[in-house]
Amino acid sequence: MHIPVLCEEVVAHLEPRAGGRYIDATVGGGGHAEAILERSAPNGQLLGIDRDPAALKVASERLAPFGSRVTLVHGSFRELGRLARTHTFTGVDGILLDLGYSSLQLEDARRGFSFHADAPLDMRFDPADSMTAADLVNGLSEDELAYLIAEYGEERFARRIARAIVRHRPIRTARELGELIERTVGRRRRTRRHPATRTFQALRIAVNDELGALEAALPQAVALLRPGGRLAVISFHSLEDRLVKHFFRREAADCLCPPHVLTCQCGHRAQLRVITRKPVTPSAEEVRRNPRARSAKLRVAERRS
Repeated sequence: MHIPVLCEEVVAHLEPRAGGRYIDATVGGGGHAEAILERSAPNGQLLGIDRDPAALKVASERLAPFGSRVTLVHGSFRELGRLARTHTFTGVDGILLDLGYSSLQLEDARRGFSFHADAPLDMRFDPADSMTAADLVNGLSEDELAYLIAEYGEERFARRIARAIVRHRPIRTARELGELIERTVGRRRRTRRHPATRTFQALRIAVNDELGALEAALPQAVALLRPGGRLAVISFHSLEDRLVKHFFRREAADCLCPPHVLTCQCGHRAQLRVITRKPVTPSAEEVRRNPRARSAKLRVAERRS
């Protein structure tokens, strides 16, 4: 069964209650949604959204005992506002974004998320999307690949990896790409991380436009919250966490004018109160039980009145 990351911490910060209305905009296997519904019994309502039809199927089975209290929708949180309004989920008490890919996607070898998978280079969250990782790997120039791997993967060997990819194209499977990267940069003794991890992260982010979707979703989430409602975001790498941190900081400020401007000219007013001054990270025990949790960071903010 899918193990939700930082589940106790999410519930503690969202504070679900009876009669509350919540949105899990990345419902995945339904673990966080299940915990929120249990804590908001007997009549709390939840809207679950996911880009992956396979994840929605798993979530629907897991959340079936909650009956009409849960509504599941196929879609991207890029369209969070529209999806919420369509299903009359406005003025909600809490919203959760659990970013990145899920263990369900990683463990399905056919999806191409794992560098151990002898499967096509796919990496799409939604199989209906047109672009795959193979399109990028086999279609981009060396310069474009190097930039993508460095920018989204923060990989210091990006140029070397891009050059090797171009030299060995076409590359058809995830395992083929993973093995090529391992031969190209080697394994580092001081880390257990596979040398292809950052490149695969970069390709997945690009295929699914994860950062663009997150940037679009955050202001929509704030607009959907009632005063006192909370937004919780779990990120798994520095690019996501930085984006969330800067958004929270900006929306918690009453003025965005440069320091040399003595009188506010921007008219910006704070919409949020930051609850977690530092991100919440998993305990050593949780990481032992669920290694995927090791890089997770939870940030939470509350809508001001």
